[in-house]
Amino acid sequence: MDLTVVSYTVYLVVSIALTIWVARTLSRKGRLFIADVLHGDERLADAVNHLLVVGFYLVNLGFVALYLRGGDEIASTAALFEELSAKLGVVLLVLGVLHLGNVWVLSKIRRRGIRDQETHPPVAPDAHLTAGPFAAPAKG
Repeated sequence: MDLTVVSYTVYLVVSIALTIWVARTLSRKGRLFIADVLHGDERLADAVNHLLVVGFYLVNLGFVALYLRGGDEIASTAALFEELSAKLGVVLLVLGVLHLGNVWVLSKIRRRGIRDQETHPPVAPDAHLTAGPFAAPAKG
């Protein structure tokens, strides 16, 4: 069998398996973080989590498909391993960058939500304080 075809086959199987594993792990573990970002709205957290997973699959599998072709024909087993390690390394880097990008965006949203909560009092004021001894007298 042609080593180039073996390379394509192994690359596709490993890349797709890695993409599925990472997406499932991020979905399972990231759900709590998304729920916290969205102030405990579980239904919205599930919807956002699902949309992120779909986008993750589309981007990664699209990249894997586009990156399939490349390089010269593979003539030896050593060249097969070199080609696979280079391609899979790039796929892993793309998976990592996408993960960090998602976490960065969600962290910014979470920080903004925390900051908005801190700027508003937890309850509406029910009285006004009178001016202290150094305040200007009220005009009347």
